[in-house]
Amino acid sequence: MNVTKEDLLGIVILRCEGRLDATTAPRLEDEINTLLDQERIKIMIDFTRIDYLSSAGMRLLLSMTKRLKAKKGKLSIFALHDEVSEIIHMAGFEKVLAIYPNQEEATRAHDEKMMG
Repeated sequence: MNVTKEDLLGIVILRCEGRLDATTAPRLEDEINTLLDQERIKIMIDFTRIDYLSSAGMRLLLSMTKRLKAKKGKLSIFALHDEVSEIIHMAGFEKVLAIYPNQEEATRAHDEKMMG
């Protein structure tokens, strides 16, 4: 999996490409942990190019969501493919994860959370 970072007005966007599974989840976890070490607590993950999400990937998203919430931050994911969205809904994780249809709505939600 490839991961590129982009900074958008204090929000870090991780643009991922490939599969988020047991093999690749540690790479994304390292990226997020590095951001947390730098006190970067507003993180969005672009799922436009994620074509597969395993249970290991879902566990990572859940654990990082909890860690960021504990630091008064937020992890959002956006632009999920139908197959990936279906996996998340089947597991009931849509109630816990901050999921948005596109980058604009995810950004707006981050801004509202940080103001409120």
